[in-house]
Amino acid sequence: MSQRIVVDPITRIEGHLRIEVVVDEKNVVKEAYSSSTLWRGIETILKGRDPRDAGFITQRICGVCTFSHYRAGVEAVENALGITPPLNAKLTRTLMNAALFLHDHTVHFYQLHALDFVDIVSALSADVKKASELAFKYTDLPFACGADHLKGVQEKVKAFAAKGNLGPFANGYWGHKTYKFSPEQNLIALSHYLECLRLQRTIASAMAVFGGKNPHPQSLTVGGVTCIMDLKDPARLGEYMTKFGEMVEFVNRAYYADILMAAEVYVDEPSVLNDVGVPNFITFQDFQLGANEFLFDSGYILGGDLSKVFEIDENKITEEATHSWYKNDAALHPFDGQTEPNYTGFKSEKTLNAKGTLEETAVLDHAGKYSWIKAPRYDNKPMQVGPLANIAVNYAKGNPVVVKEVDEFLKKANLPLAAVLSTLGRTACRMLECKIVANNTMRAFNNLVNNLKVDDSTCAPYKIDKTKEYKGRCIVNVPRGMLSHWCRIKDGVIENWQAVVPSTWNASPKDAAGNGGSYEACLIGLQINDLKQPLEIIRKIHSYDPCIACAVHVMDTKGNELSSYKVNPNL
Repeated sequence: MSQRIVVDPITRIEGHLRIEVVVDEKNVVKEAYSSSTLWRGIETILKGRDPRDAGFITQRICGVCTFSHYRAGVEAVENALGITPPLNAKLTRTLMNAALFLHDHTVHFYQLHALDFVDIVSALSADVKKASELAFKYTDLPFACGADHLKGVQEKVKAFAAKGNLGPFANGYWGHKTYKFSPEQNLIALSHYLECLRLQRTIASAMAVFGGKNPHPQSLTVGGVTCIMDLKDPARLGEYMTKFGEMVEFVNRAYYADILMAAEVYVDEPSVLNDVGVPNFITFQDFQLGANEFLFDSGYILGGDLSKVFEIDENKITEEATHSWYKNDAALHPFDGQTEPNYTGFKSEKTLNAKGTLEETAVLDHAGKYSWIKAPRYDNKPMQVGPLANIAVNYAKGNPVVVKEVDEFLKKANLPLAAVLSTLGRTACRMLECKIVANNTMRAFNNLVNNLKVDDSTCAPYKIDKTKEYKGRCIVNVPRGMLSHWCRIKDGVIENWQAVVPSTWNASPKDAAGNGGSYEACLIGLQINDLKQPLEIIRKIHSYDPCIACAVHVMDTKGNELSSYKVNPNL
């Protein structure tokens, strides 16, 4: 007898995500459905606005990816108007982007995803001396792993437990059979979890050196950047370098070591292997290091075949809404995209609750529309985006920096290249992408310093002709994968805007042909140990670092109207 399991919301992510699966009598997933339950209205808000305001509005799509959408909003307009920012502006944007990557990837692993691998309660029984010695197995220079430090970590968390509340670690599936770390390994990772809480403030302030503040920096403008005084101040440059360097140490000595430890221990855990999801990978060129040098290149791979990389044709990108709560179901190019809501709601069905009994529940209409996320496709094919896609494409293209890091990690972990195509591989690729960015950003920093000696320009002049029509786009690679913003400008204002975000690609519902996105695909065939504690589902979905807030904003669980607003775009 099959059963429907509902996980709503998926916690420890940005935004609201609902996962529904249908399992057979052996608890094996046969069907999977991914639903974003909130609506994004940013495209509608942008209509009629001055295009120079776009970046400041688009960065409000999310409170985590602020710089990504800010930059995309600015650069889409620059592309439309034919503006080429000065090299100083491009490299400054790289430095801000690098700070975002180090912040985003480390916080994702430790605060959002690590607890799918790390059993906090188990760490409380660890032998601190053994844990300190064990840390040297994964790195020559362990980070925050002295016996005294680990004892302090252990006592701090024990104090939470003694009060009957584990604080930020409450409500976990502690003791779950798929946890594999020893108590000592759990304690090492727990120490790094707490260190990351401290260091995320450091790397956030590194972005603020050039951005003015974080989140929602304010120094990008159409044509360049406005932080010329900071760029000319050696103290400000030194501040960025020092803060960034602190986070680089953490990435190389803690993050890398913990993923190496996970690769060793979880190599035989079925819930993180043989589950690549959608085996088609796409990524875009990004991280400008010099006048004509980029850290990562563009391309796409089909069917997981790393022997062939194809070049991207932007005309083949579409979005459709067959199973999405929008009116027009047609596969439209983003330049012609429409975002008119058509909410058809849920249906009622009996499902298994947390107590193990059946109860009447509002469930997704699998045959109809069931998500606010659209279905992006490349040449009618679902694609996976993110660090796994970026690392796979660049490895296949022979990018020397990527090849070196991947080969070195696989050798240390004693894993074959095929292991990359999995949940474990996706988690490792995020760390490798972070490490590559961390260890190469100073190339952009030094090129910026040298260029400032001969050229202090930071913004290009331009003019918007209100008698002309423009269209442009920005396609970049951000922490969660390939991001694109597409705009049309008419009469000097925005006529249409569409944002195709990474989580839209990965969290896509099924398309007209019945093909789902990577969230849905990676769950098929998964065996769940305990239907009341579906840690395996959460572990897989977390590996993508879902950012559903990039797609949606406000929800009311009872279906009642909260408020009505009429936005005048001319104010």
